Amino acid sequence: MILQTDTICALITPPGRGTVGVIRISGMKTFEIISKIFTPANKTLSTSELEHQRIYFGKIVDKNDLIDEVLVSIFKSPATYTGEDVAEISCHGSGYIRQRILQLIMQSGAVMAKPGEFTMRAYLNGKMDLAQAEAVADIIEAENCISHHAAMQQMRGGYSEEIKSLRDQLIKFAALIELELDFSEEDVEFASRAELKTLVLNVQSKIEHLLKSFELGNVLKNGVPVVIAGKPNVGKSTLLNALLNEERAIVSDIAGTPRDNIEDELNVDGIRFRFIDTAGIRKTDDAIESIGVKRTFAKANEAKTILFLFDPMESSPADLKNEILQLQNELGISDNELQKKVLFVANKSDALSTNFDMHSYDKCGVVILISAKNKSNLNLLKETLIERSGIDGVALNESVVTNARHAISLSQAKSALDLFLQGMEDGISNDLLSTHIRDAIYSLGEITGQVSTEDLLDYIFSQFCIGK
Repeated sequence: MILQTDTICALITPPGRGTVGVIRISGMKTFEIISKIFTPANKTLSTSELEHQRIYFGKIVDKNDLIDEVLVSIFKSPATYTGEDVAEISCHGSGYIRQRILQLIMQSGAVMAKPGEFTMRAYLNGKMDLAQAEAVADIIEAENCISHHAAMQQMRGGYSEEIKSLRDQLIKFAALIELELDFSEEDVEFASRAELKTLVLNVQSKIEHLLKSFELGNVLKNGVPVVIAGKPNVGKSTLLNALLNEERAIVSDIAGTPRDNIEDELNVDGIRFRFIDTAGIRKTDDAIESIGVKRTFAKANEAKTILFLFDPMESSPADLKNEILQLQNELGISDNELQKKVLFVANKSDALSTNFDMHSYDKCGVVILISAKNKSNLNLLKETLIERSGIDGVALNESVVTNARHAISLSQAKSALDLFLQGMEDGISNDLLSTHIRDAIYSLGEITGQVSTEDLLDYIFSQFCIGK
């Protein structure tokens, strides 16, 4: 267990100039420190009389030097965020004032909080489990309605309850199996093998459902990766600039100008997309450009969607078929996967003659006709991207796995249950069956923190910002 003897403090509002700054103190010496540095405006009120969940106006004074007039919020253990005595000082947002107050607090007995230390103490003091604690960071990072709801669902414990329920069911049967080991000589069966198999299959099914949600959860957390690919000079950089509404990528008539990937983000109807402009796909003797083309295919493999851009004046339906075949071979995907992953976009509609027949491309798949130069039909392109993201219409009350650590633990639990089921089929002994169940229980416990190590906790909370 990590010792929590220190009283900690930190600025919990963003650094830099602002109207107001808020400094939090948490720990056993919180109110002792407040009594040393804070003088309430109500002269008849002593700091020992400050009440829980009340805000008091007064002064922060260092000896005879008035630092600031402030508001002090009082929260008494255990009904606080950290489970400890907590005070929050709201001062003016001057960097000088904030620093003076922090120095005064530390001179009075506190130390600076480490990244995530307030939330770590909340976890260690039983105010939330580990999955809920990690959701705090996700809430801070949430940039749209859906990712916010997913993080709130996790922080409020809905996801944790699912994991705990699965774990509790396994613990019950593990105890019965291990009880049988104590009566092995009497050949007594406490756990019905048929019921146990049904239970494990049910738990596995729920774990698989959660694992499938991780692909969506990863997108919610990190944005939808969309690669803009195609031959040189089809307008990839122009499209990126048009989508972002700024000159982000260099536009040039020189073939092969972009030799490295350019990435930027765009929020479309509350969904975050990560657009990646790539080097043009073509055969080249230029060593640097060749590296760029290889990177294009590498990024295309990782992307949720590929916007395959082509110029209908330069690529006939037969040419496009060959380009698609090259892309398909490089990615190693089937026709069905190609249709799901690749969105074909015909650019430069502004330069096409009125009698140009776009229907001749119908056999290549669904094609969206745009003009990146004139920003024509970009709304249709965005709508199609939203549909393909898989995020639109997600049930807001559904548990979604957004954390890679959780996905790894779920995979390990599933593997342990696979071994258990195989062991049942092979008729292995109860002690080995019990080991597989215990492994699954352990892996599920890692998610909520019912099983944890100091190294794991240090890693998780080091990813938080200071002040949280």
